[in-house]
Order: sequence, then structure tokens, then C-alpha cells
Amino acid sequence: MNNILVIDSAVSGDSSVSKALVRDAVAALAEQAPASIVHRDLGRDPVPHLTEETLAGVRGTPGTEAELATRALSDELVAELRAADVVVIGAPMYNFSIATGLRSWFDHVLRAGETFRYTEAGPQGLLGGKHVIVVESRGGLYSEGPAQAVDFQEPYLRHLLGFIGLRDVTFVRAERIGFGRGTAVPSGGRDSTTGLRSATRPCGDKGKTWIPPGKKSPHSRPATAPRAGTCSASARDSPP
Repeated sequence: MNNILVIDSAVSGDSSVSKALVRDAVAALAEQAPASIVHRDLGRDPVPHLTEETLAGVRGTPGTEAELATRALSDELVAELRAADVVVIGAPMYNFSIATGLRSWFDHVLRAGETFRYTEAGPQGLLGGKHVIVVESRGGLYSEGPAQAVDFQEPYLRHLLGFIGLRDVTFVRAERIGFGRGTAVPSGGRDSTTGLRSATRPCGDKGKTWIPPGKKSPHSRPATAPRAGTCSASARDSPP
């Protein structure tokens, strides 16, 4: 039985593109093998941001009630991550980066001695052997063209995951969804699960992008020839 950890970070509720695609990915995984699923919806039940009163809970020796509570939560989140065989992360792009709730989750799970360690050769991740699927939703086109320079979402996530040893990562991108509700559907009428099925198998850090047809820009690829492993979206997360 696969242990699947699902992390949703959208704050747009049930209309979220990333949450819809995460559901598709989890359904595809469950079809492959029986699964035990742990779900964290950071938009509805956020992990508290670290403060001066709680920082020692993840860095240092906790002593106060607030620090001890932070350590307990951090231990719980790390245990969930450590137990997972597959991690599915829904990560909409907000202001060119990730949601603050997802950043707070990372702040609680990136812990020296638990998920990484320092060696003479530099930091070493301790959580290898897992497959990670990151579902990214974006209002514009950031995987290529001029806007790629301000993509502080995917490179940041790749680094954070790699830092703790998670290098078998597949990024599934739904792009240009901010160009109008209902435009982000796959060419040829394929269902959204089509592209996600290949993403549910270890791919070694490969990206899959889908761009809505009829919304071509000078920097986009022809809508009639989408990249292999496409995905779709029909609602909207917040731009950009």
C-alpha cells in the first residue's frame, strides 16, 4: 500500500485549479495501487508562520509553551513527510512565487538533523526514495519567454525539495489560466487526468506544461502541438 501525502496550498477554495488537478493526480495514484492518504489543506487549516515566540520550536531548544507547541507540530509534519511514499503538492503561483502557507509548511519541515544534515561536503538531504508531484497553476505563461525570468515558484520549490533529498520530482504546469474562465481545456478534448497519469510515475524531475488553445503568444508553442504529458484546468487560482 502506498502512503500518499497531499499538500494543498491554494487559498481560493473549491474553485482552485491546482486543487482540482491534485484531486486528479491522487485519483490516478489510487488506481495504480491501494493507498493510504494524508491530506493537508493549508488554505483552510494553515500551518502558523514562525515568529519570535515560536522560532526555537524548529531551530534550537524549545522551552516555552509556544515553542513546545511549535516543535510538536513540526514533528507531526516531518513524520507525515517521512512516512510518505508519494508526495503531491498543489502550488498555485501567487505574486510570482508560492503561497505563504506552503512556505510556512516548508519552514516547519526543513530541520537540521531531521530532514537534512550538515556534512563536510555541505548539506545532505535525508528524505530520498520518494516521488514528488508538484501541480503548479499560473495565470500567465512563465515556463518560457520573457516572464520565465520572474518565475520564482518552480526553481524555489525544486531547491527546497532537493535540499531535503527529494529529487524525483515531476512538475505539472497549468499555465495562462488567467486569460479567461473556461479557456484552459486540453486541445483534442482530452480529460485532465490524461496528462497527470504519466506524472504519477517517477520521471526524474521532468516538467509537463499545458497552454490553452487559441491563446497563442509570440513566446508560446502552437496549441495544436502541446507537450507530452499535458494537463488541463477549468477554473482559476489567483494571478499571476
